[in-house]
Amino acid sequence: MASMVNVRESKASERTVVVAGLPVATVFNAQLLATLVKIHFQDSKNEGGVVEDVIYPTRTKGVAYVTFKEKKVAENVIRKKNHCLVKKFVPTPLTVSHLSEEVFSSVKAILDLSVFRSQVILESLVMDLKRKIPTLCFSHLEPSGRISVQGSFLAIKRLKESLLLKASSLLEKNRNFISEGKEWNRESPRRSLQGSSISSESLRSSVSKTSGSGEMLVLDTDVFLYLKKKCGYYERALKKFHVLCQERVDGEITTICIKSSHAISHPNDETYVKKLIEKYSHILHFELRKETIILDGKENREKRNIKLACEQLNSKYPQVLINSYKTHVDIIGSSSDVYLFKKEVMKLIRQKVR
Repeated sequence: MASMVNVRESKASERTVVVAGLPVATVFNAQLLATLVKIHFQDSKNEGGVVEDVIYPTRTKGVAYVTFKEKKVAENVIRKKNHCLVKKFVPTPLTVSHLSEEVFSSVKAILDLSVFRSQVILESLVMDLKRKIPTLCFSHLEPSGRISVQGSFLAIKRLKESLLLKASSLLEKNRNFISEGKEWNRESPRRSLQGSSISSESLRSSVSKTSGSGEMLVLDTDVFLYLKKKCGYYERALKKFHVLCQERVDGEITTICIKSSHAISHPNDETYVKKLIEKYSHILHFELRKETIILDGKENREKRNIKLACEQLNSKYPQVLINSYKTHVDIIGSSSDVYLFKKEVMKLIRQKVR
């Protein structure tokens, strides 16, 4: 099984190129396409050389990762602008570029900005975010404070950081306000902050809930679900460092808040666990692939057969995560496991139809 762990190493990443524009792989032609890609990039006519690894299919449809033995070959391949994969005598134009996190497909998230309503004008907040992160696409702001945002995973991460920074800034102002209020009360016991538009009591409540709120990070939901359900080190890390994770799944984005579970925890444990989860999720982001079987439009019997086939194969493929929904079934795992799993699902379905 091809592994992206080598690709992530600094030297390997310099020898790896991203190939886009490939035909979408199916359970029947994926291996053939991977072989054709390897042949194409080993051909000296295409400025190619010795290919160490080809990863296809990947989580991004139509994208492959090709790792060469020498860095110079990768550079030559990128320098040659015109690449064409010949498949059944039909040339397919390819785009070749350096390995970069930016190549991954965009994600969509729905934000609830209503938590900022008492402190800022939401429309102004959205305009500020648009200026800071112009690569993101924002939908119309709903009266409830909800807004849909779409962009690259890195852009969504920057959005998260901007919102956390904004929240921290507002919290600091609230703390200063309360501190001044306490000082004022000590100087003049009869005075009160009741006349203020923001009550001192509500601010104390806000601070008490937020202080010691731990570390936060944003993950791709598929990566998070695999990390939690299929990777034992996730639960082991939480137990070892005495921390708890509060998880909020919101479409393709999951937000995690990491907090110490008891008083004897080291103050740096939350940060260390956050770094561990980020490290493992980054590895999985490269290694995992998702295939989706659409259930919409199928008869109930066919839907049952698909789900039953997935259940039957689950024990045979312990490293494959199956997420069943009303409209579809997601199959998540390594590229080879997902390929074989879906192939066997289709085989079982055909047998049942007969």
